[in-house]
Amino acid sequence: MNFTSQILQGIPNELPTKKTYPKNANSAPKRKDILSLEEKKLAIKNALRYFPKKWHKVLSQEFANELKEFGRIYMFRFKPDYKIYARNISEYPANSTQAAAIMLMIQNNLNPDVAQHPEELITYGGNGAVFQNWAQYLLVMQYLATMTDEQTLHLYSGHPMGLFPSSKNAPRVVVTNGMVIPNYSKPNDWEKMNALGVSQYGQMTAGSFMYIGPQGIVHGTTITVMNAFRKFLKKNENPNGKIFLTAGLGGMSGAQPKAGNIAGCITICAEINPKAAKKRHQQGWVDILIDDIDVLVKRTLEAQKNKDIVSIAFIGNIVDVWERFDKENIFIHIGSDQTSLHIPLTGGYYPVDLSFDESNILIKENPELFKEKVQESLRRQVNSINKHTKKGTYFFDYGNAFLLEASRAGAAIMAENNIDFKYPSYVQDILGPMCFDYGFGPFRWVCASGKQEDLDKTDEIAAQVLQEIMENAPEEIQLQMQDNITWIKNAKANKMVVGSKARILYADAEGRIKIAKAFNDAIANNEIGAVILGRDHHDVSGTDSPFRETSNIYDGSKFTADMAIHNVIGDSFRGATWVSIHNGGGVGWGEVINGGFGMLLDGTKEAEEKLKNMLFYDVNNGIARRSWARNDEAIFAIKREMERTPNLKITLPNLVEENLLNNLF
Repeated sequence: MNFTSQILQGIPNELPTKKTYPKNANSAPKRKDILSLEEKKLAIKNALRYFPKKWHKVLSQEFANELKEFGRIYMFRFKPDYKIYARNISEYPANSTQAAAIMLMIQNNLNPDVAQHPEELITYGGNGAVFQNWAQYLLVMQYLATMTDEQTLHLYSGHPMGLFPSSKNAPRVVVTNGMVIPNYSKPNDWEKMNALGVSQYGQMTAGSFMYIGPQGIVHGTTITVMNAFRKFLKKNENPNGKIFLTAGLGGMSGAQPKAGNIAGCITICAEINPKAAKKRHQQGWVDILIDDIDVLVKRTLEAQKNKDIVSIAFIGNIVDVWERFDKENIFIHIGSDQTSLHIPLTGGYYPVDLSFDESNILIKENPELFKEKVQESLRRQVNSINKHTKKGTYFFDYGNAFLLEASRAGAAIMAENNIDFKYPSYVQDILGPMCFDYGFGPFRWVCASGKQEDLDKTDEIAAQVLQEIMENAPEEIQLQMQDNITWIKNAKANKMVVGSKARILYADAEGRIKIAKAFNDAIANNEIGAVILGRDHHDVSGTDSPFRETSNIYDGSKFTADMAIHNVIGDSFRGATWVSIHNGGGVGWGEVINGGFGMLLDGTKEAEEKLKNMLFYDVNNGIARRSWARNDEAIFAIKREMERTPNLKITLPNLVEENLLNNLF
């Protein structure tokens, strides 16, 4: 059967031959054996729902074996034989071009060059899943291939509930992931529900089909590292020969070393999984691989002496690096961590003094001992970080729940008031006041043709639009504008494309709308093919995350999630092609609510109206919330927007003199 026939078939008519799990695959961590005997039976019963009764005897034993071996039922037998990657949009069988665009993005998320654990349908973050199993993938692709522009596909944590009648103006797909009752949103609840096949962790852009490989994180990381050095260094001093020490090349991508190279420093990134480190090196995201800490010390000292711009992946544990650099008195200028600490006990963080393989065995065979080892390691890491910061190192939490998990481990991470953390989140210090409050966030697009010339043309269009906006932009956002113009002009040279022909930059509502309209005009004029718009959930409006995206909200509302919920609802009736809302993306199950969208630009007037309406709300919803929290930059931004947009009326805060409050109680 050809590609089209396999897509249209959905669940096969004949039982496929059983597949052998690939020996060299970068497999996901084996999950906890958390289900009772009755729950295991229920998990099998749930899985068999997808298949005819005549297959149940064979598949029940097979799925039971998968549950024993992996802690999940992935249904490997049903993985399709065709290659999975982002094809030209015209190659997808579809009655709806919008649906074809979604098929393209799903396949990009599952492309082995892009996905972290493609066999298990996991895109990044150790557990950021597109679907729970291969049956869901087959059914979703079949639904998308056969649906019309007057139907909407509803996905419940990867499961296609079905096609419902709607309208041309409605989203083609509505996605929810992990949206459980709040009192059942602890890590073990996720383990149990995921093992039962009833809920999944969609991360941010994994379960919303908008991941574009490490590039998607590189831009924000570059902005963060550049501004971290700006905070640390004297004016006009450059980062050459200065050290950025961090960890994590697997679950959260290879963004950090590439960003460090663009920022112009020495980046040292520890990664315990050799396969992950080697993959990033082969893909060009890191310059040098070192697996001996003595060699690392020597190479670092050489780089400092020569003022090199270089990125080094150390195959080993980050705790060893922090401790050894302290002993050698190697000064670390900027420090952070980007291991997958949203899942610290299931492969997101590996403890010092245990090998990668030893840890994986312990996760499955003795999870309580593994937890002790993880927490001991976090305490050691924090102790060493504290020694470095006393010497002048600038350390920040990179939104991976490092400070949160370290505090839960009893590490010396709390401030003197024993309420706040000793170190800031990067959103508190950098992205919040400098970007999000002004409306700047990660706008991204994918060229649906898959052609390099289309990507080149969109880069050129975006740079021109930003340059025109900057000419009349206020002083408050000149730095953001210039950083993004520099970024987009150098984007191709930095070779960041993996998978789909995609690009990302930070823009505010004005920038996003004008760039999108210019793309739509170019499509209408046959200069480029269709373009798919989206963004990271890590943005101005899409995410309520008290330890990351909304960590610079100080009015007591940072633990509320109204903004993210309003965002997904508001986008859905303003023109989004698909919308998503998730529990847990980025910092862990139960810690955040986050949402995203996708939008197809096809050159029509309808697309132009949709992009203007939806992109405006998608950004300004968040600025309005941030201004109500009394953030000065957001108050400036929303007042400026109201001056430009007469129909926008936002409730502004009346500021209170602090001395009025001093003697009230």
